[in-house]
Amino acid sequence: MRVDVISIFPDYLAPLELSLIGKARRDGRIDLRVHDLRDFARDRHRTVDDTPYGGGAGMVMKPQPWSEALQHVAGSGADGARPRLVVPGPGGMPFTQAMARELAQEPWLAFACGRYEGIDERVYEYAADDLGLEVSVVSLGDYVLNGGEVAVLAMVEAVARLLPGVIGNAESLVEESHEDGLLEYPVYTKPAAWESAPGRTREVPPVLLSGDHHAIAAWRHQQRLDRTARRRPDLLHGSQAGARLGDFDVAVATAADAPEILTLSRACWVTEAQANESLVIPPLVETIEDTVAGIGQWTTWTVRGAGRLVGSVRGRVAPDDPTLWQIGRLMVAPDLQGRGLGRALLAHAEAAAPPGTAAYWLNTGVRSDRNLRIYRKAGYRVRAGEGSFPGTVDLTKPRR
Repeated sequence: MRVDVISIFPDYLAPLELSLIGKARRDGRIDLRVHDLRDFARDRHRTVDDTPYGGGAGMVMKPQPWSEALQHVAGSGADGARPRLVVPGPGGMPFTQAMARELAQEPWLAFACGRYEGIDERVYEYAADDLGLEVSVVSLGDYVLNGGEVAVLAMVEAVARLLPGVIGNAESLVEESHEDGLLEYPVYTKPAAWESAPGRTREVPPVLLSGDHHAIAAWRHQQRLDRTARRRPDLLHGSQAGARLGDFDVAVATAADAPEILTLSRACWVTEAQANESLVIPPLVETIEDTVAGIGQWTTWTVRGAGRLVGSVRGRVAPDDPTLWQIGRLMVAPDLQGRGLGRALLAHAEAAAPPGTAAYWLNTGVRSDRNLRIYRKAGYRVRAGEGSFPGTVDLTKPRR
């Protein structure tokens, strides 16, 4: 990834030479170029600001230095490439982990660090209309900084650490705070019992020393829910507060659930592969990255009993039809099938359909007789013709 930063304080970006981001630069994973805005000022004093029209306190950054600086950066790409321009500012869209992931997909980012009362508004218009740049004004939070450099430091680190190879163990990214709408669980290391003061010993929660990975996973997930409820209740989806299906707990899946969901998918779809005489079935061939992406694109529910993942289903509004609620990846652990859990999960997914839904949609293998019986009994009917994937059929049911 290439990153250009324009600032009147280029030395402010020196910390990006440190730690993992600095190593990524030295390894060639990030091409960071810092430009001094004053180099594009035309007067002897290298002036970049002036008083605001209409009066008021403070100074405004002039359009001329910015236009030339942006033109210089935008024109330096190969084969007519253009960067995405990010301008930090308190009046912008909130910078979130989801936005960091979005920006990490860009091959080239340019950051414009404003100062004083901000940049002349015409610069944004010039960048979009004359230079053809996608311009995003982004806020680090509901407060005001002296300039954009601090925000750029934070944004570049948040984005760069998501690039392949920057973080040594990519799995460490999965369960971090905000990756999936929840805060991270508490973490501990040696010693197991720490004497923080004479006569005062603080111990690691016993479950983490048990070696029971199912119990540990359940404890961590509950800790994430509890911590999010205490510190950031605004992030907590209502259905994450603890729904029930009989003896089982139902929750909205997070990226941390992806490994277990992938494992359960493989166990559940083997019989589908046998029935349809094909191993080329998405749940059997997708990767952990595909599963994480699916959790981001669908609302996925997990069903757990005693900490064990025993079922899952997902739903979403159809991309090409806002009145159609798509239900997919309905699965129950093989040893629990035939007890009504699948039908309960299907009803749970149907109940989550938003207002305006006119019909439900399902897809299954053309020879998946057991599934077809269950779906027909639930009111679904097979659509004519081949389904959305080769060797499948689509089923729909009107919402009543």
